[in-house]
Amino acid sequence: MAQEEVGLDNIVRHRIRGLRLARGWSLDALAARCHLSPSNLSRIETGHRRIALDQLVGIARALDTTLDQLVESADDEDVVIRPEPCHTQGMTSWLLSNERSLHGVTVAKLRITPDRPTGTEHLKVHPGREWFTVLSGTARLQLGERTIMIQAGNAAEFSTMTPHSVGAHDGPVELLIILDHNGERTHLPSAGRTPKP
Repeated sequence: MAQEEVGLDNIVRHRIRGLRLARGWSLDALAARCHLSPSNLSRIETGHRRIALDQLVGIARALDTTLDQLVESADDEDVVIRPEPCHTQGMTSWLLSNERSLHGVTVAKLRITPDRPTGTEHLKVHPGREWFTVLSGTARLQLGERTIMIQAGNAAEFSTMTPHSVGAHDGPVELLIILDHNGERTHLPSAGRTPKP
């Protein structure tokens, strides 16, 4: 347990120094922003002083980050995502981001086949914006009254307040898509899904 605390302590110190340097700030500049002396901040960064919670809160605020982000685990489990396929008629999806994704977005890979249901009754509307890029095939984006063909290597971004749907044109299409919370709820099968064997 004590070794885990020392490991996390070192990670936090590296994060503070790394964020400070990424902003191009000297010790003096960050110290002034978080109301510490430059020598105290230097000792915190080098491990010669324990970090008090009130100091950590001030440092996080000065670095424009959160306390949670400064102290989050650096476990390898947080790095590797092993997506499981989820099948619905004409579409297979793989979630490529975990539940704690930054900025509340979900990244998914979709494989859509021509047998996915289409038509005006399948157009969706929700707040926000969507973005996708076509990895292979040709996507057919229905955006209100317009039909737009998007070839492999191209991307699309649009307001989701316009009725929309994405389908496959002349064979399967694979997409990499970024959805906000509303888009995820509208377009992807529920989070409690079970993958099909």
